[in-house]
Order: sequence, then C-alpha cells, then structure tokens
Amino acid sequence: MEERKVAFVTGASRGIGRASAIALAEAGFDVAVTARTLREGETADGRPLPGSVETTAARVEAAGPRALPMHLDLLDEASMQAAVDATLAQWGRIDVLLNNAIYIGPANMSPFLELDLDEVRTLMQGNLLAQIDLTQKVLPHMLERGRGLVINMVSNAALSDPPAPTGSGGWGFAYGASKAALLRMAGVLAIEHAKSGVNFVNLEPGFVLTEAMKLNDPDGELSKYAVGAPVEVPGRVIAWLASDDHAAKYNGEIVLAQPLCLELGLHADWRNG
Repeated sequence: MEERKVAFVTGASRGIGRASAIALAEAGFDVAVTARTLREGETADGRPLPGSVETTAARVEAAGPRALPMHLDLLDEASMQAAVDATLAQWGRIDVLLNNAIYIGPANMSPFLELDLDEVRTLMQGNLLAQIDLTQKVLPHMLERGRGLVINMVSNAALSDPPAPTGSGGWGFAYGASKAALLRMAGVLAIEHAKSGVNFVNLEPGFVLTEAMKLNDPDGELSKYAVGAPVEVPGRVIAWLASDDHAAKYNGEIVLAQPLCLELGLHADWRNG
C-alpha cells in the first residue's frame, strides 16, 4: 500500500486553516494540525473564538487519515521546531506546508500614525519571519526527497489599497505590508529551486468571513464591499493544488482561490446567497 502523504497546517484551529486541514484529509493526507489553541474553550489571545486543534484533529480523523495535534506559536521558534521535529519523527515526511497562521494583534488594524513600532516588529515576526523560519525548517526535507509543496496564504491587502480606512471596512498598512513581503517568497523560491520537484504557490483566498474576521469587523463594514465566501472554498482549492501535482502549473505564482474554485466546480456558487 502506498504511504500516505503528509500535510503540515498552521493556524488550523479555526477558519481557513481548519477548513484546509479537513479538505486535505478528505483528499487522503495525514495532517499535522497546529495552532495556539489546543482545546475547545481555551483562548490564546483573550478573544472568545470557537475552534481548537483537538476539534480539527477529530474532523481530520473522521475523514479517515491520521491527525497529529500540536501547539505552535508563530512568536515562539522553539514551538515551531518542536512541531516539525515531531511530524518528521512520527511520519518521516512533510509533503505540503501550508503557512496559513497569522499574528493577531493591534498593529494589523492600526491607522498609520497610530502604529507602535514595537507592535509592528511583533507583527512582522508573526506574519513574515515565522513563515521564513518554518519554511527553512521544512524545505530541506522536501528538496532531499525531490517533491513537495509550500503554500503561503497571502491576502488582497498585499495586492491593493483598502476600500476604506481601517475601522470602516479597510485594513492597516502594517498588515498589508507584512503580506506583501510574504508574497515575494514563492516566486524567489521557484527560481532558486527550479526543477527540484518542489513547488511554491501563493494562495489569495479572497474575502472569507472567518471567525476572526467577524470579531475584527463586528459591524459588518467589510461585507458592504464584497460577499464573503465560505471557508471551505480556499480549503478545497488548497487540497486540489496538493493533489495530482496540480500545483506545478502555478509554481511561483498567485492563485486566486475563489475564481479557481468556481472554474473547477469545487464548491457550490455562494455569491447569490
């Protein structure tokens, strides 16, 4: 029997990360399920958000594959190293790295003149430096095996200006800047490791109304500008990219999850309610 492939997902306790972990499991991947919130009812940052590593892991195993639930904090390098080491010790491989988790903090939504530089440094650690670090930990194993996929979750905030100021349906400069910097990784790695068998893709999910998004935008200002897609939409696109070498076509590029999902018929059309 062919050995099952392994996906390593950050920020998998809720939102797009959770949906991606479940979709990958449904596609046949064992999943390393990582996030800060290990158990339902706990909270990593004081906000009343549902979801946990354990709950996602149960959904992964309900789909058939195995789950490896682990704590991972983007601001704690030791936790990232421990999670990678545990995955390789348990399963001996990582075929897909999904850099989905982001730092949750005030600098994400702060107006430019109210930015605190210490908070910006922390945001850059969580939204850029941690992803560099984690990719450096995983990529050598992929290159040694001659196959693999790194997916970086980017954002429209990296590609365009906000429709309104922060607090009125827009986002902060520091968040967009961190995502714009992360967006450059895939293209550079695709050139540096051409013909290696490893692919690197940016995934832009479009407007997705996650649990965290609802807390950041309690008055629904963002919904005035776009219809939010279900979290399953980017999740199913990620699982499709990870399967049957589909990602090779998009190596080094930005994949727009919502148009591709509709084109491939991976989810019912959500745009008209």
